[in-house]
Order: sequence, then C-alpha cells, then structure tokens
Amino acid sequence: MENLLNIENIDLETIITGILYLSLSGLYLLVIPAGVYFYLNQRWYVASSLERAFMYFMVFFSFPGMLLLSPFLNFRPRRRQIS
Repeated sequence: MENLLNIENIDLETIITGILYLSLSGLYLLVIPAGVYFYLNQRWYVASSLERAFMYFMVFFSFPGMLLLSPFLNFRPRRRQIS
C-alpha cells in the first residue's frame, strides 16, 4: 500500500490525463460561461429570434458554470438617456 502512494509510481500518461481533465473542466466551468456572459451582455437587446434561441442553448449548455459566475456579474438594464 505504501508503494501505491509514492509519487515516483505516477507515469507520464496519468499526469497528461490529469492535466487534460483539469483544463477541460476549467474551460467548461469558467471560460465558456464567461464568454457566454460577455456575448449576452453585448447582444441581449438587439438579437434576432434565431440568435436568441442560440443564446438560450448556450446558457443551458453551460449552466453549471453560469451558476459559479452568477454572484460576480451584474446584468441590470442600461440607463436610459433622457434629453
């Protein structure tokens, strides 16, 4: 049992697999939802119906990451210009 926990027994394939899993999970939980939030913020009021359906799909697809980032983002409506 002591031999299994030794760091020298971990081969390169295991390290590469771990790095791949960590990078894909970071991409799915942080990078893609941040991009979706940015896209929604830019296009929310001017999107066509097909584009809005794509927006809803992306929110559904990246929902766990949206939940992680939601406390840090603010999507209040923009102020109106009164002249």
